Amino acid sequence: MSGSAPGPLHRRLGLSDAVVIGLGSMIGAGVFAAFAPAAQAAGPGLLAGLAVAAVVAYCNATSSARLAARHPQSGGTYVYGRERLGGFWGYLAGWGFIAGKTASCAAMALTVGAYALPGRARPIAVAVVVALTALTWHGIQRSARVTRLVVAVVLAVLAGVVAACVAGGDPAPERLVTGAGVSPLGVLQAAGFLFFAFAGYARVATLGEEVRDPARTIPRAIPLALGITLAVYAVVAVTILAVLGPEGVAATADPLAAAVRTSSWHWMEPVVRAGAVLAAAGSLLSLLLGVSRTALAMARDRHLPTALAAVHPRHGVPHRAGLAVGAVVVAIILLADVRGAIGFSSVTVLVYYAITNAAALTLGTGRAVPVAGLAGCLVVAASLPLASLTAGTAVLAMGALLWAATRRVRWTA
Repeated sequence: MSGSAPGPLHRRLGLSDAVVIGLGSMIGAGVFAAFAPAAQAAGPGLLAGLAVAAVVAYCNATSSARLAARHPQSGGTYVYGRERLGGFWGYLAGWGFIAGKTASCAAMALTVGAYALPGRARPIAVAVVVALTALTWHGIQRSARVTRLVVAVVLAVLAGVVAACVAGGDPAPERLVTGAGVSPLGVLQAAGFLFFAFAGYARVATLGEEVRDPARTIPRAIPLALGITLAVYAVVAVTILAVLGPEGVAATADPLAAAVRTSSWHWMEPVVRAGAVLAAAGSLLSLLLGVSRTALAMARDRHLPTALAAVHPRHGVPHRAGLAVGAVVVAIILLADVRGAIGFSSVTVLVYYAITNAAALTLGTGRAVPVAGLAGCLVVAASLPLASLTAGTAVLAMGALLWAATRRVRWTA
């Protein structure tokens, strides 16, 4: 049937759409939740961890942008690794991305449920995944418009948090000073947790086949989205640290709401919670888009069932891949420990970007940035807690074994 035949995706996204999708991937649930585990790991070294994460993210974003301009196809590092390093490395990147980011989708959905209705988090999470999967079916432009609205609202909420803490709170600059309790390992672990929140900037690259003039648009969109996000995260981090201190940030799972509660603007707490729900939903939407496009690219190469390579003839989207990703996310929500999934997701995402930087090294010029990015990814990944490192490594090893077992046999419809 024509509705099942693989075909090209529609190039509908301009620069502003691409930037917004990148922002929707990064300015999401992470800004409401990532600071607490980072403060637990680094204490007063939280800002140092943010700086490390920023440097690694910049290197990765630069390498991603250069590669996306050379290879403007859906799939991101799955395509770059395959074309620049060989089939195995592309496959491993795609496997790690799909495994890690599918777990991240479940985490984002459960964040929505936890903030919206804590006692019914799982049913709410399932309903949100079903609704957003249906939204992605109706085309990338509609999804981009929804993401644009989400980003605007979340930025307004974050501006309100900063205003409440500065105008109505008791910020103290001395709470920002790094103390003697900071360890290099703690700073690197904090960078790993914060990197999990930053890592959505390459979502633009995974949508490369749907961007107009990708050789020009993608290299501009990725650093723009990353730069805006880094500025927002830095302002929010400094603000909540100045109000709560490292110990206060580490002691709560909701540091932004806690910071607002200490101010005379405490009436804003419900607004912050609503913003967290919207932000997590926006992150989930962008993740579903990115994972389904990587699944599409791998299905085209028969590393996944070829039925997932179908593109809807009317909407121009990979509808079967989107449905499959949504179904797996629902299964994780119902069955898995999402905290463990987030841990190994951090490891797999860092390995994914390590492969990105290795692929960028083959471009021949500007080698300093990909070398720094490759080293940074590996060091930060190795510094994460042992349970996260073990889980992530096991998932990647499973993917490598499947590659070895199926080298001569590819999935068929």
